[in-house]
Amino acid sequence: MPQIKIYKQDYISTPAGRVWKAFSHNPFALVGLWGVGFLLVLALLAPFIAPYGANEQNQQVLLLPPSWDPAGHVEYFLGTDDLGRDIFSRILHGVQMTFGMSLVIVSCALFFGFIIGAISGMMRGLKSSILGHLLDALLSIPSLLMAILVVAVIGPGLSNVFWAVGIAMVPQFIRTIHQAVHDELQKEYVTAARLDGANDLQILLYVIMPNVWEVLIIQVTMAISAAILDIAALGFLNLGAQAPSPEWGAMVAQGLDNLLLAPWTVTIPGVAILFSVLAVNLVGDGLRSAIAPIRK
Repeated sequence: MPQIKIYKQDYISTPAGRVWKAFSHNPFALVGLWGVGFLLVLALLAPFIAPYGANEQNQQVLLLPPSWDPAGHVEYFLGTDDLGRDIFSRILHGVQMTFGMSLVIVSCALFFGFIIGAISGMMRGLKSSILGHLLDALLSIPSLLMAILVVAVIGPGLSNVFWAVGIAMVPQFIRTIHQAVHDELQKEYVTAARLDGANDLQILLYVIMPNVWEVLIIQVTMAISAAILDIAALGFLNLGAQAPSPEWGAMVAQGLDNLLLAPWTVTIPGVAILFSVLAVNLVGDGLRSAIAPIRK
């Protein structure tokens, strides 16, 4: 026999539950979340599901159009390029180089940016002011331009793109965390925690950080989309991934010579870049809309 409830008890959801409820009611955010999940699955399984190798050539099917074209073939679903390489397979392999690398870069930039930003945010006086002005000067330079400057110093190549884009992303995280921690230090609950005897480390970990994670999550989603664009832009400018790499930006650059004859060699990698950036931005906008009422 089920237990009879005499008193009505209201269920109070957690802040994370309220964020998810608001996020799940946004259909565009859910579409973006499914898109990001799809890209994550492809990044993990691309080598196993790709029908051909990334650089496998077939001289019998040069510039074959996609399968929906009357001259296309279902074995080469998205067509081939001027060297007879399957574009569908190259797109799948390129997920790891463009989307996957952006996740790794943002994770590393977040790690270093969190440490430096949290320490600097707890500072006061001249040190905090100097660091704040220095970060403002660095952020005045666009991340792509900063990455180009770094590549110009250390040289082109896919491995150097990791350092170039990572170095360009770190100041953004430092500034975001520095400003968020510095603003929270002015709140009355921090003063109450100090009066209770909490030291700086306890205040940072148990008092300030629970109110900073929301801002940090939004910054991460924005940084991922920026990193995807920076990696693709460097590949397009021949400063990042070099031919015959299946990185999406490099694929667009390699297909420019055949743009009028075979436009799919350019448009399909471009659509892949657009899809990944759009999916991440939809998730970021959904999180921003879901978190804003809770923070207020």
